[in-house]
Amino acid sequence: MSTALRPSACPGLLRIVQALDGGICRIKLNGGSISAAQADAVADAAEQFAGGAIEATNRANLQIRGIGEQSAALIERLLAAGLGPRTAAGDDVRNLMLSPAAGIDRQMHFDTRSLAGQILDTLQSHPRFHELSAKFAVQLDGGEALAMLEHPHDLWLSAFERDGETLLAFGLAGCPTERALGAVALEHGHALVVSVLELFLERARPEQTRMRHLLEELPRLAFLEVLRERLPVKAVSNWQRTPIANELHIGAHRQNSDTLVYVGAVPPLGRLDPTMLRGAARLARRFGDGHLRFTPWQSLLLPNIQATDATRVLEALKRLNLSIEAADPLSSIIACTGASGCGKGLADTKGDARLLATLLPQTQSVHLSGCPRSCAAAHCAPVTLLAVSPGHYDLYFRDATQPGFGALHARNLTIEAAATLLAARSRSPLDA
Repeated sequence: MSTALRPSACPGLLRIVQALDGGICRIKLNGGSISAAQADAVADAAEQFAGGAIEATNRANLQIRGIGEQSAALIERLLAAGLGPRTAAGDDVRNLMLSPAAGIDRQMHFDTRSLAGQILDTLQSHPRFHELSAKFAVQLDGGEALAMLEHPHDLWLSAFERDGETLLAFGLAGCPTERALGAVALEHGHALVVSVLELFLERARPEQTRMRHLLEELPRLAFLEVLRERLPVKAVSNWQRTPIANELHIGAHRQNSDTLVYVGAVPPLGRLDPTMLRGAARLARRFGDGHLRFTPWQSLLLPNIQATDATRVLEALKRLNLSIEAADPLSSIIACTGASGCGKGLADTKGDARLLATLLPQTQSVHLSGCPRSCAAAHCAPVTLLAVSPGHYDLYFRDATQPGFGALHARNLTIEAAATLLAARSRSPLDA
């Protein structure tokens, strides 16, 4: 495979990007899924050719950190495991998010995996689409109960039922919980993605790398008018995608079968070591279907577990030091790499997050970011602590009327002071 790649700040499997703690390799997983054998290969590569740190990302991918001089051997190991792109140029554009419970969710309107396979094949095989930014992303939502609906995507598709027919609502530069631009029949889902991407590339200037940039000049309705000339688009009214409870990604939950469950667990702050990953792979082989699925909550699922084995699997995951209960404070805290691994990080976010978890009286969704880039969270978290210096943070609360992290509440807080404020807020009857 040719490894001639365009310049980019985003790591890929074939492009190792340097950080303070060594090189970073990002492994894009099809629909977040990885076989047990592939998981073992990732664990082996991280152990032999890097520092052993493996990260679950907020796009349901994996990263290996701390890669040294043996980057070529690491890449070769991962390619041999079938974790690479079809072509070198196709690696950057494999940005398609599915529900971690695709094909097994009790609430789904259809199994998205076949259509996802078509889309991924097209993204990799059409050279025109290789011009897309490495950040350009598509979401395919089958209506599952377990779905990340807060991450903005350049194009999103969301299934719903109308008059006995499954349709795909779609929107641009946003989330499925927002107003849809239109809808297409299920059989036109692939054509819709192709048409939207082709239209974007036709109209966008080189500096307009994301859909939101193009829409600053080309109104959505004008985009839709051109799109209608290429495929049949239906009008959508009175449809709204309903968010779900975040805790569905952790613990045991019934699938679309009376006897099967999926089991979810969260590695502390999204970081695994080789022992954790190998242990999860062993459980997938023994109790599941030999596959693991990673999630946008930086966690993992073991699908197709017999309900009678769920407790045993959960206990085994807990012994691997993964969180298996939503009440565990670390299961809902997000933190970027921080100053220990990133030159832009102003604080040790991972260490500070662990301290914060011991100080909060109850679980809260908190995001610690070492700088304004917000690499660890693709969405605006309910609470954000933005580092300003070692051990000190500005505190923001999510506010839909304000951009970025939301409303600034306090400046230059220590972790202890931030914990005191958050604890008081959680007890307030006005905080609804």
